[in-house]
Amino acid sequence: MTFVPYLKLLRADHWFKNVFMLPGTAIAMVLTGAPLDIFKLLVGIASACLIASANYVLNEWLDADFDRFHPVKKDRPSVVGGLNPALVYTEYALLTAAGFGLGALISLHFVAALASLWLMAILYNVKPFRTKDRVYLDVLSESVNNPIRLALGWFVVTSFPLPPSSLSLGYWMLGAYLMGVKRYAELRSMGPETAALYRRSFQTYTEEKLLISIQFYASSASFFLGVFLIKHRIELLVTLPFIAAAFAWYLHIGMKQESAASTPERLYRETGFISYLVLVVLLTGMVFVVDLPWLDWFLNNAFSSR
Repeated sequence: MTFVPYLKLLRADHWFKNVFMLPGTAIAMVLTGAPLDIFKLLVGIASACLIASANYVLNEWLDADFDRFHPVKKDRPSVVGGLNPALVYTEYALLTAAGFGLGALISLHFVAALASLWLMAILYNVKPFRTKDRVYLDVLSESVNNPIRLALGWFVVTSFPLPPSSLSLGYWMLGAYLMGVKRYAELRSMGPETAALYRRSFQTYTEEKLLISIQFYASSASFFLGVFLIKHRIELLVTLPFIAAAFAWYLHIGMKQESAASTPERLYRETGFISYLVLVVLLTGMVFVVDLPWLDWFLNNAFSSR
């Protein structure tokens, strides 16, 4: 017996998504002044990866009958067959226990955030909930993992206060935007009939409906992130046009044939976009520490009534 198919269930290539923890860590350090414990950060990332892999094991096992209609997922071990159900659920249990065990080394707040990440996978994949089959709720229930990962990064540094609500809501809507573009790219690449067999929510989605929802998610993310930026550091406002450009660029990627947006783990192939994101991150880091007094003067005086 080979264990390779069971290792593939871990989807280690998706662990990169836990990079969304890092902004929570960085912002917690800036807003609270607390120092970074590298050991806690590494343990936190490892525990998040283990819980994420547990969720992927559950996802692949329960989605096998649907994934056979997907052009890429049809080759997954759960679809091809030969997996022992007892071993699959044992793997799921061991990953869950290991993830929570590592998380307990950080704090109870961190464990609570991990539990939220784990629970959302239950709601997303398991009947009678299975939110992935419900139109719009599929996007919103999956993208809520974004603010959960933000909280995980935050709790690596501090347990009090909680992350700012405006930042958490903005992070959620950002995740919804990314997931909405993914749905749009999937619908375009598979076609309506095949997409409806792959996921029931596609029985209702159309390109027009998805584009309208994407606009809503982008607008909401910009609003909540703008509230956070204005409230906590006015200099961060200069990053908004660059963030808006990133939204537009990613939608452009989603409109391509064989789009990387439908399989985000392949997004690294969009080298221009990745390079641009790096520049935006560097700009954000710079304005976190560089004061721009002219910006405060401009906002207070340029539009004042005479």
